[in-house]
Amino acid sequence: MLDRELLALMRSVSEAAILPRYRNLQHGEVEDKGGNDPVTVADREAELLLAEGLARIDGSLAIVGEEATHADAAVMERLSQPCWIIDPLDGTRNFAKGQPPFGVLIARAEHGLAQSGWIYDCLTERFCAAHHGQGAYIDGQRFTARPTGEASPVAAISLLFMDLAKRDRVMEHIAPHYRLVDVPYCAAEQYPRLALGTNDVSLFERTLPWDHAAGALWLNEAGGVAARPDGSPYRVDGDVFGGLIGAASPALWDELAERMRNLA
Repeated sequence: MLDRELLALMRSVSEAAILPRYRNLQHGEVEDKGGNDPVTVADREAELLLAEGLARIDGSLAIVGEEATHADAAVMERLSQPCWIIDPLDGTRNFAKGQPPFGVLIARAEHGLAQSGWIYDCLTERFCAAHHGQGAYIDGQRFTARPTGEASPVAAISLLFMDLAKRDRVMEHIAPHYRLVDVPYCAAEQYPRLALGTNDVSLFERTLPWDHAAGALWLNEAGGVAARPDGSPYRVDGDVFGGLIGAASPALWDELAERMRNLA
């Protein structure tokens, strides 16, 4: 029942606030929040609509939205409470350029841990859902993660928020063991890629809750692994620069985690 409600909400908000502006943004409808981090009128409108819809579904939960947090950093304090976590338009960088991928991410968290997560691709309508201990689903069908099977595992390594020294070490000591592919700049796409046999591993440096809460839970429930480099679980109220390794299987995760430990 909850998955159906979330799918209906995410689809309706996509149709009302996001897709009408895809490749149709007007002058002044894209701004830079700082650090080459764009926001559009679609992000803001979608977050308001999603917050209203989630409050109707369960108004007892606090709401932590990406844009609300940008306006008031104190919103992050709600992450210690039972809460909804909203990324109203994940992949804004792509959306603002008029290209895919982009989507909507929502998680429900308690005690700092995601309990449910939903990932909606606005263009394909692919809908990923997961609940703690209950498996992962794509479009209502239970799904198990699968590696690519390539001799050199496929890696999407995000260098965006690494300092220059760490970037150099990663490229010198980690990258040669993998076939590198471009990152999609969209967690709503990257996490499914780690389960669909497209990518084998990913490295993330910045781990904001609206980017990772839903996807990390979904990947873990699919039988892959998303965890901090030391093996600890991803917490929505944890260090946003604590790093995160995602992998299509425990063996692939262990291999990359060991290399990262040696890197340090």
